[in-house]
Amino acid sequence: MDQLLRRARTPFIMLALLTTAPSPPPTEPARWEAQAARVTITRDEWGIPHIRGTSDADAVFGLIYAQAEDDFPRIEANYLTALGRTAEAEGEEAIWADLRQRLFVDPEDLKVQYAASPAWLRTLMQAWADGLNYYLATHPQTRPRVLTRFEPWMALSFTEGSIGGDIERISLSDLKTFYGTPTPPTPEELGMVPREPSGSNGIAIAPQLTANRHALLLINPHTSFYFRSEAQMTSAEGLDAYGASTWGQFFIYQGFNAKAGWMHTSSTVDNIDEFAERIVRRGQGYAYRYGAEQRPVGTRSVTLRFRKADGTSGARRFTTYRTHHGPIVAMKAGRWIATALMWKPVPALEQSYLRTKATDLASYLAVAERKANSSNDTVFADSKGEIAFLMPQFMPIRSDRFDHTRPVDGSDPATDWHGLHSLASLPSVAAPRTGWVHNTNDWPWSAAGPDSARAKDYPRYMDQVGGNARGVHADLLLTGKRGWTPDTLRDAAFDSYLPAFAQLLPGLVAAWDSLPARDPRRTKLAAPIALLKRWDHRWGQDSAATSLAVVWGDHLCREVGSFAQAERMNVPDYIATRVGADAKLGALSAAVERLTKDFGGWQVPWGKINRFQRLDDSIAPHFDDAKPSIPVPFTSAQWGSLASFGAKTWPGTTRYYGTSGNSFVAIVEFGPRVKAMAVMAGGQSGDTTSRHFADQTARYAAGQLRPVYFYPEDLKGHIERSYRPGR
Repeated sequence: MDQLLRRARTPFIMLALLTTAPSPPPTEPARWEAQAARVTITRDEWGIPHIRGTSDADAVFGLIYAQAEDDFPRIEANYLTALGRTAEAEGEEAIWADLRQRLFVDPEDLKVQYAASPAWLRTLMQAWADGLNYYLATHPQTRPRVLTRFEPWMALSFTEGSIGGDIERISLSDLKTFYGTPTPPTPEELGMVPREPSGSNGIAIAPQLTANRHALLLINPHTSFYFRSEAQMTSAEGLDAYGASTWGQFFIYQGFNAKAGWMHTSSTVDNIDEFAERIVRRGQGYAYRYGAEQRPVGTRSVTLRFRKADGTSGARRFTTYRTHHGPIVAMKAGRWIATALMWKPVPALEQSYLRTKATDLASYLAVAERKANSSNDTVFADSKGEIAFLMPQFMPIRSDRFDHTRPVDGSDPATDWHGLHSLASLPSVAAPRTGWVHNTNDWPWSAAGPDSARAKDYPRYMDQVGGNARGVHADLLLTGKRGWTPDTLRDAAFDSYLPAFAQLLPGLVAAWDSLPARDPRRTKLAAPIALLKRWDHRWGQDSAATSLAVVWGDHLCREVGSFAQAERMNVPDYIATRVGADAKLGALSAAVERLTKDFGGWQVPWGKINRFQRLDDSIAPHFDDAKPSIPVPFTSAQWGSLASFGAKTWPGTTRYYGTSGNSFVAIVEFGPRVKAMAVMAGGQSGDTTSRHFADQTARYAAGQLRPVYFYPEDLKGHIERSYRPGR
């Protein structure tokens, strides 16, 4: 009967293919149908797709089709961003982000690069486009906002998978001021609005420290929620990768295969530079000074379309400028600012895909020789027992006598990039004697405890941020510990200690202790101080001390965040070293008043404040205190919680609601058979009517990971449905 139904449905599918606008070329439906016949999608009990294809291209076709089933709007949104076309959906204000993107992303250039790319990669990109177009053709109820057809070259616009690409570091206010009208920096750009640290945690533990003598890996990206989907993609050509895949991309970004695993964390390296150019008029155009010569400033016309309020389309045309350093993005102190960053679409996509097939450290590093990873540190483990901390491989060689965290003089050739560092010259660590490596978006100098690289041996630009409280926390958990198991590593990933408050609160208590006897603050703040003095600096759902400490810390973040950003310091370090006693006590008074006003008293259990809520499928988050939500015990990564929950109040709310932090957590054990457990924020599906829209929420809040069904025999008894694309 099932076969009869499948045969009966095929003519209707073909009819849909031929009638959905825009109409595909006549040969495409047959090609799509043939490829779909070579793909099986098996959904497990959590809705996670396990894709099997005859070839890698078939697996890519199936993966992107399954992604589109789960959340096509997020795929489209990511590619509107990547292609610089968001204003076509959102309106004219989005045109500045589009312009920023189009300074680097030229569709015509991407088409040329696509045509020149290796045949195997073109095959995968074609399968990617075919999978999306087949989904749209077979799902006429899905109405794209802009992208009604995908072309294979588009995959080159979004290649690395990171949250917040390198391009997004360019200030939109500066860009708008240069190419449009004077625009002051936003509070977010100035650091006046508390910003949840973005990034991730990665920990790898070597067999000599584990109970089963198998390497262990913690995969714990901290991104905006629902930023990635979970999947397994397998083919008869050796592909068998499982993990988190950014919506719209056809590779597993953070995950593992049967032999090796990779966890990417946002790096603190300085490999994006600003060059202050000396500009002069030359005829009808401009020139810039470079050494003893004057070079012409390059120009390119960019036309951007945008959606008008009445639904019609408008367009704006810009003449953009660039030097050999990169496009002009701002003017500072009378100098045009050019930004240099990695833009290697083909090698980046090659590296992102091929590393998923690496089976040990040597094969992973062979792929990394493309040097097309600019933003990610990597924590690595494999079934041989090898573990490693790897720096981003795109690392320009520069003179260390210049401060590259600030604009450098573009007219001085000595400030230029001089090729790329070799992998061997980076402060990576492999096989450390400590038996562990970690990264928490902190400097590389503590990645393996005493076996880490030493800062004095490397240029300053290998780090621009320093350490952080999560790094301190990871060091405490890992140093001197043995007998690790997947369960104890999971416990470490959700350890409740908050080292930032252990550092900060003694200063607050000392400020209160030093108050004169008649100062009214001694009486007013005596009980709050007593509560904080008794606290063990551990978060907990029932902990009122957690609530008081976090609200106090958040108040100070708003007060001093811009100053900390200007000095390139982590906010907790700035509070500890630069904030005076009166400001600390004033923030505590403000915290007590705020809690009392919003919750009827200042001793409020943390779980009453800190909540997880997913109301609908909107990409832009919004929240409502009157609607159901669940408590989350862990806190912002700002305070050193490895389990991160970036939450704040929103318009109309008194509670905190999270939008970022722990988005996917997996523990992997590399024995003769790989074993893993995982959980993700909310659920696999973006469809509010799906049982998988929020079915992992309770597990997420409790840190309760579910088994990963990596092998076909693991899936038995846990299959929700199995089907071919389009059926």
